[in-house]
Parts: sequence; structure tokens; C-alpha cells
Amino acid sequence: MTVKYGKFQMPEKIEIEQATRSNTFARVVAEPFERGFGHTIGNALRRVMLTSMEAPSIISVKIEGVAHEYSAIDGIVEDMTHIVLNFKGALLRFLPSKENESREPQIVTKILEVTQEMIDSNNGSYKATFNDVMGDSVFEVVNPDLHIFTITKPMTKRIDIKVACGRGYVPSERHEILNKVVDEIVLDSSFSPVTLVNYFVENTRVGQDTDYDRLILEIVTDGRIKPEEALTFAVQIAVKHFDVFNSIKTHAIEFEKAKLEKNKDKEDILQKLALRISEIELSVRSTNCLAGANIATIGELVVMPEYEMLRFRNFGKKSLTEIKQKLSEMGLSLGMDLSKYGINKDNIDSIINKFLEEQHKRNSES
Repeated sequence: MTVKYGKFQMPEKIEIEQATRSNTFARVVAEPFERGFGHTIGNALRRVMLTSMEAPSIISVKIEGVAHEYSAIDGIVEDMTHIVLNFKGALLRFLPSKENESREPQIVTKILEVTQEMIDSNNGSYKATFNDVMGDSVFEVVNPDLHIFTITKPMTKRIDIKVACGRGYVPSERHEILNKVVDEIVLDSSFSPVTLVNYFVENTRVGQDTDYDRLILEIVTDGRIKPEEALTFAVQIAVKHFDVFNSIKTHAIEFEKAKLEKNKDKEDILQKLALRISEIELSVRSTNCLAGANIATIGELVVMPEYEMLRFRNFGKKSLTEIKQKLSEMGLSLGMDLSKYGINKDNIDSIINKFLEEQHKRNSES
């Protein structure tokens, strides 16, 4: 049996702001939500991203000739305690897939050879980085220039680094290392690649109502996963946790489609699209540029992508910024997708003319 519920606003779009996007930061905007759902969804995703993401981390290190973590090493400035702290800052990226399903700890071996020539060419001391001590493996080194130790005399040493994938923070005493060898130094490991998640909820407009929620997520990672990866993984984890409740489902629900409201939304948008360029407050320069491009109405303007606008003669970035700001104030944008209203670049003129004729007819009858 299907139970019909009243109209319920579902989010229709999500976008990642390209201007600030990087491998460690993303600002994601999703809208519109029913009032209150911005906080519900935002807080849930934030908690999952901060607690449940997985990434590789070093769990132990073995350096040839070093018996324990309190040793001093001949020819190396730092003692082993300091070196262990440096190793804790090492970042590795690896996403296990169906082709490479192994989640067992992997040992990465490197024979580090430092010659007198290398030391002399670096003013008497060679600074070994994480890239120097990390051998070939399936792992991608995120911070290869991380300083590990400083060498003052020629040496050749074997370094074994054991890497595992996990979740959360695991102190050294809680690691379960099989086949642990003599002189293997176990490290505290931080597997969580997401360092910060902020979320904000703002009001947004749907038709004439302005009390819907816009959800903004700011995600910061350390580079072991990308922010958008963290978000998609968190969504899937949350959905899988909700799945268990489907086993007690007694009725399916279906939301009512508000046709009258959809028609009203279309009429509201057409009212804006039918406005002539001369009816909005633009500078003379911008107005003349649009007139030269044969753009007479707002509708003809919003279906035009930004890159096409810059092709018009005498049309510069200053005019573009002014127009984008004015459209934003009206709840519109360049290159706007109007397909849900059946409007596109090819039929915008005919739809506007038909709308104006119908409006004129209604006014005459009244």
C-alpha cells in the first residue's frame, strides 16, 4: 500500500565552487531543502566524514642497526624518538579497489645510500626526505618533501616501513601486528584524512517562498583523499546505515506533486524573462553592448553562456560582472538551465512572445 504525503521539497542541485576548489579543500552547495533539513543532513554528513573515512598510515618502522626508539644513530643528527615523530607526519594516498582488494598491511623496503659527495654538495649534511626513504609501492606519497632525518656521514641503511589502511586514531599499543620482528618500532597512527568539516545553513528561495534551506559544506582534508571523495563516501556510508530500517517498512510513501505551484513557478520565471533590458538598471555601456548583440530581453540574456558573452564586441569583464550581479539579485544567472520549464535557447523568443500575448489577453478580459 502506498500512502500519499503532501508536497515535500527535495534538493534539486549541488555544485562545487571551482574558484576555491583544490586537492585539500572544497566548498559544496546543495539546495533547496525543506526548512530544518539543512541542519539534519549537514550535521550527519559532517559527523560521518570526521569519524568514518579511511586512509593509509605508517604503523611501524624498522631501520637497520637501530634497536629501539630511544637509540642515537651514528652519523644522524636526530635521535630515533625525533625520527619517529617525523614519520608520524608522513602522508600516503591509496584507494583499495576490486582490482586490488588487499587491505593487509604492506611492507615497503628501501635501501638508502648516502655518499660523501652528496653530503659535501649539501654543505656537510644531507637532509633525507620522506621520498628518499619510501620505496616503490602502490602508495602515492602526498608530502614527499617531509624531513625525516639529517645525515652527516656516508652510510647505507635498509629501511622497512609497514603501512596499513584503517579508520580513526590508533595508538601504538593497540596495533595488532602479525609476525612482528625484532627492532620493529610501532607507531601511533592517524588514519583519518579529513581534518575539518564546517557546515552552514542559509535561506534560499523556491518560487515566492524564501524560508527553504541552502546547505553549504566546507571540507578540508590532508591530501590522502580529495574533499569530494570524502563527501561521496560519507553519503554512501550513511545510506547503507539507513537501509536496515527498510526491513520494517509497512507502507511506501509518495509525495504529492503540486502542479498548481509548478505552473505558478513557471509564470513567475516568465515574468522575469519577459522583462526588456531597458527595464532593469544597467549602465549605459552594458546596455549598449547587449543592444549591439541583439539581446533585447532578460530571457535572451540568461540562456547565453558566460563564455559566449565575452565574444561580443566591446564586451568586457566589468560589464559581465555588472550583469551577473544584477541577474543574481533577480534569482537568475547566465547559462541558466530552464529545461524544467521547457525553455531553451532555440525557443526562448517564441515562449516569451506567447506569454506576453496571453498576459495581454487576460488583462483585456479583466
